[in-house]
This record gives sequence, structure tokens and C-alpha cells, in this order.
Amino acid sequence: MAIELIWDLKCGTGEGPLWDDAQQRLLFCDIPARAIHAYHPNTGARRSWILPEVVGSFGLCASGRLIVAQRHRVVFYDLDRETLTEFTPPVDEPATNRLNDGKVAPDGSFWVGSMDQNDPRRPTGHLYRVTPDGRITRMASDITISNGLAWSPDGRTMYHASTPEGVVHAWDYAEGEISNRRVFAMLSDAQGKPDGAATDTTGHYWSAGVTAGCLNRFAPDGTLVESVALPTASPTMPCFAPGFVYVTSLRRSGLPAESTDGGLFRMPTSYEGVAIARFADV
Repeated sequence: MAIELIWDLKCGTGEGPLWDDAQQRLLFCDIPARAIHAYHPNTGARRSWILPEVVGSFGLCASGRLIVAQRHRVVFYDLDRETLTEFTPPVDEPATNRLNDGKVAPDGSFWVGSMDQNDPRRPTGHLYRVTPDGRITRMASDITISNGLAWSPDGRTMYHASTPEGVVHAWDYAEGEISNRRVFAMLSDAQGKPDGAATDTTGHYWSAGVTAGCLNRFAPDGTLVESVALPTASPTMPCFAPGFVYVTSLRRSGLPAESTDGGLFRMPTSYEGVAIARFADV
């Protein structure tokens, strides 16, 4: 399988890739660099924006803006006007926590989790739901590094991971409420602990194995059916786009200059991703 390095950005923590169908571009972020990047596969054009704080994650909005998780708050950002608009009040998080992985749910709400930045990590993180009226509601707690958000094709199952524990949970999802949490998968360092994720239209869950340089694909019953080796030690999240899966990665300290860790990669696929939802801000 041909896996290409598309953009050798050397991101500190490349994350959150999503396909913007309206603009025919792939968007992703570099969390510590406070950056959002755009790549247009049809033309090869590239562009970057720098925000005032870390960019933990973001999602598309119905208005054309982005909804962005910064350190302790959620804002709107307009890429065309390069303007930021305050949205939610600050979340009640320890000073050593920050917001991390986030996705727009099928019902048009934005879900985002937090993570502990201490060493060793502690389970002080939470999972939040943000609604179009600006309310931010805590939905789950005792999370170490919130990751792996994705929804099944019918929108009735939500997946969520905590990376250090190597666990992916599945929840029943209905009208913005979650219930019936159960273990979907458990992964070791050697298998690739779960970072960001995406689902395809057949119901498979694709998880970036951040500790093993691989992309793991799970059947809807939680069976690991495929593990694809990637040319990066630390992949962080996959994203489906027409004909391809794109994968971001992070760059650990001390790597030689020629290392491509922190780059954006892609591989061809016949699978189609579940449609990316937009935050219902209009």
C-alpha cells in the first residue's frame, strides 16, 4: 500500500484532520503551535493560520466558521476574515489541564474532552457537550487523555478513548445523551494505544495507534480486523477524504532533522468516511 508524506510540517502535535467538502480541502491543527493548516489536494495549495492559544481541536460550522477548542474555552474562528469570536465561558478545569480531541456530533452539537498535562498523567479530565446556545455541559469525568471521538454511521453509537489506559469505550447515543458505556477495545503499547479516530460507512472504527506507528481498524463488534504500519512512529488521527485516508502525526523531542514525524500522510482507500457533521450555529 502506497503511503505518501503530503506535507512535512514537523508538527509538535499534528491533530484533528477533517475534510471540508464545501471547500475541497483538508484542515488540521498543530496543537502547541496554535496553528490550523489547510491543504487542497486538487491544487496542492497550502495555507496556515495562527490563533491566540493552543488549538486542541475544531469542527466545521453550518455558518462556514470553525468551532475551536482552545485551552479552557470554546470559540468561533472565521478563516476568511481571520477573526475570533468568544462563545462559551471558561470550563472548570485544573490549570494543568487543557481541552483536547473534539468532534461535531450528528445532532449538531460539539463534543470535546480534556486531558491532564502532568507527568505522570492523572485522570482529571472530562468530556463536554457544547450546544448552539453556548451551554457547555460535563458529560463524563475521570479521564486521563480524552481522545478517539467518532460516531457510527447511524449516529446511535459514540466512541471515545482514554489513551494512557489503552481503552476505547462505546456509548449509546440519542439526542445528545449518552448511556450504556461498555468497553469496545483494549490496546497495549505494542498494538498502538488509541489516539484520534474516524468511522467509515461500513461501521468500522479506525484508530491511530500512537505508540506503535500504525492505524488500527475495528469491526463494529470491536474485533481488530487490520493494522496498517505507517511511516511515522506516532500517528495521531485519521480522516477520510475522497479516495484517501489522511493521517496526522506528532513529533517527539530529540528526533533527527530528516525524520518526517509530525508530518501529514495519506494512503489510498476504497472505504468512505461517515459524513462530517457541522455545528448548528445557524
